Amino acid sequence: MIFGDSLSAGYGLRSGEGWVALLSQRLSSAGYGQPVVNASVSGETTTGGLNRLAHLLSTHRPAVVVLELGANDALRGLPPQGIEDNLVTLTRSAQKTGARVLIVGTPLPANYGVEYGQAVARAYVHAAQRTGAPLVPSLFHGIEAKEENFQADRLHPVAGVQGRMLENVWSSLRPLLTKNTH
Repeated sequence: MIFGDSLSAGYGLRSGEGWVALLSQRLSSAGYGQPVVNASVSGETTTGGLNRLAHLLSTHRPAVVVLELGANDALRGLPPQGIEDNLVTLTRSAQKTGARVLIVGTPLPANYGVEYGQAVARAYVHAAQRTGAPLVPSLFHGIEAKEENFQADRLHPVAGVQGRMLENVWSSLRPLLTKNTH
């Protein structure tokens, strides 16, 4: 289950263009039997995620949860410690159900300041350390430096870099997956 915000919900993209849709295609073609549930919602915060997660875990019973939240909290200027604590609570909640969790970080635009951006990045690192969950430090690794990789809002990546976003997640996600042997 992908539990994220607009970056995973495919904001501004056509159906099938987002990194989650590409992940679903890859899993299917590689012989993984598990379907991908995209429980991502544009605008979602870690607090909103706390309100939705228990129901989603009981409904879908995912083996793996990719947790891609925190960007909207940071865009609202929330304290990094609060983001970290919510990520820890979300991760531990999923882990208690037996799900393996992968935390995915998202960097802030430069206009939020270096110090705040670094503090938010550390929140992801600390959440991973506190829960033992693997971490993808940046969903945007390799794409963040080029303006043309983003839609006009300069926040959401274009279709052409969604494959790179998938690759950023894939190397940490693959070890958490099991192939269906039926």
